[in-house]
Amino acid sequence: MKTVLMVAEKPSLAQSIAKILSRGNMSSRKGLNGACSVHEYTGSFIGQSSHFKMTSVCGHVMTLDFIGKYNNWDKVDPAELFSKAPTEKKEANPKLNMVKFLQVEGRGCDYVVLWLDCDKEGENICFEVLDAIVPIMNKPRGSERVVYRAKFSSITDTDICNAMNHLGEPNHNEALSVDARQELDLRIGCAFTRFQTKYFQGKYGNLDSSLISFGPCQTPTLGFCVERHDKIQSFKPEMYWVLQAKVSHEKDSCLTLDWDRVRIFDREIAQLFLNITKAVKDAKVESVSRKEKSKQRPLALNTVEMLRVASAALGMGPQHAMQIAERLYTQGYISYPRTETTHYPENFDLKGSLRQQANNPYWAETVKALLAEGINKPRKGHDAGDHPPITPMRAASEAELGGDGWRLFEYITRHFIATVSADCKYLQTTITCSVGTERFTCIGKTVILPGFTEIMPWQSIPPEESLPSCERGDVFPVSEIKLLEKQTNPPDYLTEAELITLMEKHGIGTDASIPVHINNICQRNYVTVENGRRLKPTNLGIVLVHGYYKIDAELVLPTIRSAVEKQLNLIAQGKANYHQVLEHTLDIFKRKFHYFVDSIAGMDELMEVSFSPLAATGKPLSRCGKCHRFMKYIQAKPSRLHCSHCDETYSLPQNGTIKLYKELRCPLDDFELVLWSSGSRGKSYPLCPYCYNHPPFRDMKKGMGCNECTHPTCQHSLNMLGIGQCVECENGVLVLDPISGPKWKMACNKCNVVVHFFENAHKVRVSAETCEGCDAALVDVDFNKAKSPLPGGETQHSGCVFCDPVFQDLVELKHAAMKHPMHRGGQGKRQGRGRGKGRRPGGRPNPRKPKDKMAALAAYFV
Repeated sequence: MKTVLMVAEKPSLAQSIAKILSRGNMSSRKGLNGACSVHEYTGSFIGQSSHFKMTSVCGHVMTLDFIGKYNNWDKVDPAELFSKAPTEKKEANPKLNMVKFLQVEGRGCDYVVLWLDCDKEGENICFEVLDAIVPIMNKPRGSERVVYRAKFSSITDTDICNAMNHLGEPNHNEALSVDARQELDLRIGCAFTRFQTKYFQGKYGNLDSSLISFGPCQTPTLGFCVERHDKIQSFKPEMYWVLQAKVSHEKDSCLTLDWDRVRIFDREIAQLFLNITKAVKDAKVESVSRKEKSKQRPLALNTVEMLRVASAALGMGPQHAMQIAERLYTQGYISYPRTETTHYPENFDLKGSLRQQANNPYWAETVKALLAEGINKPRKGHDAGDHPPITPMRAASEAELGGDGWRLFEYITRHFIATVSADCKYLQTTITCSVGTERFTCIGKTVILPGFTEIMPWQSIPPEESLPSCERGDVFPVSEIKLLEKQTNPPDYLTEAELITLMEKHGIGTDASIPVHINNICQRNYVTVENGRRLKPTNLGIVLVHGYYKIDAELVLPTIRSAVEKQLNLIAQGKANYHQVLEHTLDIFKRKFHYFVDSIAGMDELMEVSFSPLAATGKPLSRCGKCHRFMKYIQAKPSRLHCSHCDETYSLPQNGTIKLYKELRCPLDDFELVLWSSGSRGKSYPLCPYCYNHPPFRDMKKGMGCNECTHPTCQHSLNMLGIGQCVECENGVLVLDPISGPKWKMACNKCNVVVHFFENAHKVRVSAETCEGCDAALVDVDFNKAKSPLPGGETQHSGCVFCDPVFQDLVELKHAAMKHPMHRGGQGKRQGRGRGKGRRPGGRPNPRKPKDKMAALAAYFV
């Protein structure tokens, strides 16, 4: 029997596809990485009995990055990143062990069927999967084909079975275009980002952004927002005047007429027209025209239009809307949500999709009427050759989907029903009147056939003032004529919907990446989202764009990125050489980068006007170990300490609070220690600003606090306060927080595990002795007699946090995911609970292999 491995892009997709193909007759088990399941069943493949294994990845298996030493911002010239710096593929999420998981499942398989998403990114993931599993699969006989690609657009029985019966091959050209985009974005983005981040954060203290990033797509996206801001700022309002006439047509009923000249910007001339018309008492009907018009039903729905409506009408950001759409797709409610196509293929089962919605109370009546009377052929849209338009694939209720999921599904469904509904037809009546020499017009609309506006009521023709029945030559008395004074208004800030339109028009990003680029400029603090989901640039965003314009406008204009996107599309079509496009584009941006670096003073002049220098920012906090003067704590992102006397800046841990740590000093460099804390329920640890930035020992890395410091005798170091190996992560050590009393705790120095223990104890100290069972350090605990929970009213006890039964009820684990093997009865890899992998000077010895304590330990923390 042959074995067929099938791989989908997400675990939920794998389960849905396997369920359809096996008709529910399958067995399931967890994969070795704990994140992906494997669904197994028997069936037929290319005419022979086969054992099927259906599993998944979790998005990209690999990611592109520079090799180790080129990730050091301090030691690498950003210019080297354009060509000299080698790149490598690394696991996108090392914790998932995805490559090993795929190899375990792929070993001994004869065929592989790839069920990845059917877009360029999906094709790229296909080859990441193949790189992992093909070398360990059974060798094919001769030229036997072993790799197959399934093409599908929805998770329905029909579509999945049809894909299985018409398997193709993965598209290498499309995968290469993604590789090219990844490398271009990595090299160009990192070079510019590293240079301008280090340059400006080294000079200014209130930029309030942890990264001054540049992106070939992100920066033109920001440019659109700043361009609108500049138009608003430079706008000068002008006064204008409008002549308005009202005529009586029935008893106590007036009709307002619009002036054919619309408006006049000269007050004297406007006054002249007012004087002419005021002398006339009647308005004469010059013409009456009646014309039947229609409002077209919408084109089929593509990604960009869905994102526009989600932002403008539903109040959802593009990133959020895309996440919801992907969830609806994986659950089988809608077809694939990333598509540029607005035209249904000829063989698309429109009636079948419509029947699925026949019982929903919100639109059942409309759907049943369409099915009975016959649906209208959808308008001919654009066929991009990717996926069919976004379509509802099964019925749903608000209770099933809830909140935003239902709102987006409801819109997608209403839009689909509208595409097969009739156009809206209405009668437009136009009455033209003369008052003296001036002409006025009044337009009225009467709906003849509501058509698609029944299902999309927000698109309906608004009810208007009914027009009088009249003919040419009729006369109406003028009841009022006046001059209205108004002024021109500036444009408003761009909405997300308008920005999406501009990005699509200029070829910035793809239907899948547009939400990411918009989200990035928000995350970087370049724009803020205001009421109505309007994007208002911050000072930083404005200065950056103005600086790019000043130095090299092409860095921010959409033209150059649009040209690059066209080249990438040519790679995908097999019409351009991958290496030539990469080399040519990088050469252009390398030249631009060198010119940008040489001309940075131009942008710096703009920065000086808007931001404060480091020396003038922040408040005094701790003393410098070199000059013993106070350093200033700069709270704006990225938080850091700056010594204006030494002109030195020291990075600090982010996303927490920083305060002075008891005025204690580091024994190595005499810098005052500071305390970082993530809050009362989180963890905290002291750190030396100098050691944090300049690791004092070989086994330390930049960004380590005292809880990871290997100093042999310092009272704040890991050697003095470490208790035992973390109960969750592989390399972490649980370290006592010495100032957490009376709510004492120890926290992992690598992950977010926090262990609360010995509440209300008077003192908690880490002993020099270790546990005989697990090699963790013993803990000495002192309680006040009145609050002692120890047996027999004892106030002192020394024991192991993990093994001592006296401590069993006094220890509580928080913030942990509870996925470590120890919680499953002790089949984990680690043997001891000691604090280190090797002996350090003055430290405690290597942990010994203890007795099997894992199951007992689990009882303490579950």
